[in-house]
Amino acid sequence: MTRIVAVHGVLPPHRYRQEEITGMLASSCRLPRDDLAVLERVHAASTVTGRHLALPLERYAGIDGFGARNDAFLAAGLELGRDAVRGALDRAGLAPRDVDLVFSTSVTGLAAPSLEARLAGELGLRPDVKRVPVFGLGCVAGAAGLARLHDYLVGHPDEVALLLSVELCSLTLQRADTSMQNLVAGALFGDGAAAAVAVGAGHDRSRAAGPAVVATRSHLFPGTEHLLGWTIGDTGFHIMLGADLPELVRRQLGGVVNDFLAEYEVKTADVAVWICHPGGPKVLDAVREALDLPARALEATWRSLAEVGNLSSASVLHILRDTLAEQHPLPGTPGLLLAMGPGFCVELVLLRW
Repeated sequence: MTRIVAVHGVLPPHRYRQEEITGMLASSCRLPRDDLAVLERVHAASTVTGRHLALPLERYAGIDGFGARNDAFLAAGLELGRDAVRGALDRAGLAPRDVDLVFSTSVTGLAAPSLEARLAGELGLRPDVKRVPVFGLGCVAGAAGLARLHDYLVGHPDEVALLLSVELCSLTLQRADTSMQNLVAGALFGDGAAAAVAVGAGHDRSRAAGPAVVATRSHLFPGTEHLLGWTIGDTGFHIMLGADLPELVRRQLGGVVNDFLAEYEVKTADVAVWICHPGGPKVLDAVREALDLPARALEATWRSLAEVGNLSSASVLHILRDTLAEQHPLPGTPGLLLAMGPGFCVELVLLRW
C-alpha cells in the first residue's frame, strides 16, 4: 500500500488576531453601520482567533485588480511552496532528485509555468520529473491530491510522489463586495502551504512510520455546482458560497461515507482518527451530526480552524501533520481523511496505521 512518510505545513510570517483583520476590513471596505454590525457578528461567530496573511495587513488596501493580486500570489506562493517542499522532503529523509511525480494545487492564484515548474530548478528536482498542476478543486484538493498520489503509486510502486498545496486566500477577498458570502469568506479563510511525501509499496521507505492509504473515494453531488466555487471578474475571484451547504452535508454525507467504509468492513465507530477539512463551524457541526461522531473526534480540526482559519486545500494537510505528531494509534488502527469542495464534492481517503 501507499505510505505517507512525511507532511510539512508552512504559514506566512504575518500573523494577526481576528479583531485586527475585522478592523482592517471594516475600514478598507468603508461599510455602512448596518453592514459593519453584520461583519462583526460573522467574524465573532467564525471561531477563528487569528490568521496568517501573505502580506502585511496595511498593504491590502493598495492592491487592486486581478494582475496585482496575482503578482502578489506568485511572489509569496513561490516562497511558501519552496519551504513546504523542502520541509517535507527533509522529514521524509529523501532528496529532491528522488521525487518521480509532483501533484501541485492551488485555487487562489494562477501560474503558467506552474508553481512546481518554477521551483523545480531551485529545489533540485530532476528534469524528467512528472508534473500534474491542478486548478479548480478548491478545499477538496488536499484530500484529492493524496488520493491521486495513491492512484499513481499503485501503478508505480517503486517511486516517490509529492503533493504541494499553496493557498493565499487573503488575496482573493473582494473589498467592495458586501454580500454575506464575501463577509463569511473574509471571516474564515487564511493563508498557508503544505507538502506531503508518499512512497509506493515497493519503495524501501514503504515500511517507515506513517499511515498507509487503503483506498479512496470521490463523490460528486449532482445539481450542486452553484453552491461553492468562484465567479471570475475584472478584480479577480468572487466567492460562491451557498447557505444550503451545511444542510446538504447533514443529509447526504453520512450515506457516502458509510457506503465507502462498508466496502472495507469498517464502520464509523471503528475509525479512531478523523482528519477533516475545516469548512467552517456550521459545516463541521453538520459533519459531526451526519456521521454521528463524538465531539472529540474533530478536535484537531476545530483547533486548526481557531488558530489559522480555513487554508483551503492546505488545511487538511496541516491537520494531518498535527495528527501525525500528536497521535500514535496502535498498528492496524483505521483513520479517515476527508474534505469537501467545489462540485459540490467530497473526497475520502481511508488510512491504516
